[in-house]
Amino acid sequence: MGKVLVTGSNGQVGQEINTLSSKFPHFEFMFCDVAELDITDHVRVKSFFEENKFSYVINCAAFTAVDKAESEVELAHRVNVNGVKNLADGCLKQDIPMVHISTDYVYHNDQNTPFKEGDVVNPQGVYAKTKLAGDDMALRTNPKTMVLRTSWVYSTFGHNFVKTMLRLGKEKDQLGIVFDQIGTPTYARDIADAILTILTQVHKGEKEQLEISGIYHYSNEGVTSWYDFAKAIFEYENINCDVNPIESYEYPTPAKRPPFSVLNKKKIKKQFGLKIPHWKDSLNICLKMLNAEVPN
Repeated sequence: MGKVLVTGSNGQVGQEINTLSSKFPHFEFMFCDVAELDITDHVRVKSFFEENKFSYVINCAAFTAVDKAESEVELAHRVNVNGVKNLADGCLKQDIPMVHISTDYVYHNDQNTPFKEGDVVNPQGVYAKTKLAGDDMALRTNPKTMVLRTSWVYSTFGHNFVKTMLRLGKEKDQLGIVFDQIGTPTYARDIADAILTILTQVHKGEKEQLEISGIYHYSNEGVTSWYDFAKAIFEYENINCDVNPIESYEYPTPAKRPPFSVLNKKKIKKQFGLKIPHWKDSLNICLKMLNAEVPN
């Protein structure tokens, strides 16, 4: 049985891994959030790895408050760069693979075709820059690192766009949602399932540990805008709220958002034989699960 450390376990992907964990009985999971393991504490992380032997690490811990990062630069750097280095050091000493979750924000340029893993990066803002620095740090420190870049993550857990739209759609008669930012919504449960499926292939010897190394993209299939995403949520839920398309400049934020961040998933699908759901299908599943949680 392989022992898997999941950091940032209270986040969207971390909680989804916990939900799916029983479907992967060949793994024993240890779930840690900041209260159990502050990844920015080098001494604590070092002793933690000395006290425990793992087979794999999945790092879901990150400073993900994109706008807040603009004013909390030091904290964002400690979590997204130093914390990642601490985990990668621990993995290197135990000679084990680490899956590190990253973001589409690292690209942010004028490209208008789906980004491949080797495309030019151009991070804008503290969040994007620290995430890219963390990616580079992880890859340089531990050769057995998979950097998994994803986009527009939502879930039945935590705070996210889907839950915000469900709330605002019931409170407001109309909303203005940006239409000039294009990407792909990604259900965190699909990310979790993909990661555990990949690690299962490694654990069963179907893939070598070093075969997972490098940068991979994972998002749901399809392309949309935030405007169309909101429209789909309201349509599925029969919410009577008018959605008006607006341009990004009409909704200013401290941190710039990428105008186009569609990810090409050919590499991960070919390498691991993954079949990735369309974003509309996964959204429908998530909404049904959210409705099932609401008492009648």
